[in-house]
Amino acid sequence: MLQYRTIQSYNVPMTAGRPLQFDPDTALESAMQLFWQKGYESTSLNDLLKATGLSKSSLYQTFGNKHQLFEQSIAHYRQHLVQDLKAMLSNARSGRQFIEKIFFSVADEVKGKNSRRGCLVMNTASEFAQSDPVIARLVKQGTKGFYDVFETAVRRAQNEGDIPANKDARTLAIYLVSSMSGLKTQVKAGASAVDINSTAKIILSALF
Repeated sequence: MLQYRTIQSYNVPMTAGRPLQFDPDTALESAMQLFWQKGYESTSLNDLLKATGLSKSSLYQTFGNKHQLFEQSIAHYRQHLVQDLKAMLSNARSGRQFIEKIFFSVADEVKGKNSRRGCLVMNTASEFAQSDPVIARLVKQGTKGFYDVFETAVRRAQNEGDIPANKDARTLAIYLVSSMSGLKTQVKAGASAVDINSTAKIILSALF
């Protein structure tokens, strides 16, 4: 969802008294990027081994099977994206500026490498629907994290006088996340930056 920033960590855990010969966080980041690009069903085990640089035994020992690796990838994506959004909101001049910046940044996704991928959480919701209870729970956690950040932004904008105080902040947050998902779907479908920006203005007119 929104703009995901690659975050790597280099804390290498111990296994049987010896350090692993690879960085698990970097391997997880690589797997997540692949799932984000191709989706769960279209990502093969060989694809994952190639992307992570791991042997089959190392992958299974560290992450479990493909499904378990996918679960960890979604959690990894959600955790870092929500952290980034909270930091952006904290540093924003206003709640309104944060919301506008997030929405108008979607137009940037029509160009550049790894563009038009949408949001991993929302992509997963479309791919799995409610067919997998574990994945459905992770998707729900992801969307709740997005709702919470936007609700905080809306409440801040209300306190700052940019959004009427009589509008329900949680409902507006859900509206914004749903609208963002729709915008990203349009980007994936080939919409132009001009069209995305025009649509974003209409979406935000319901708030400001």
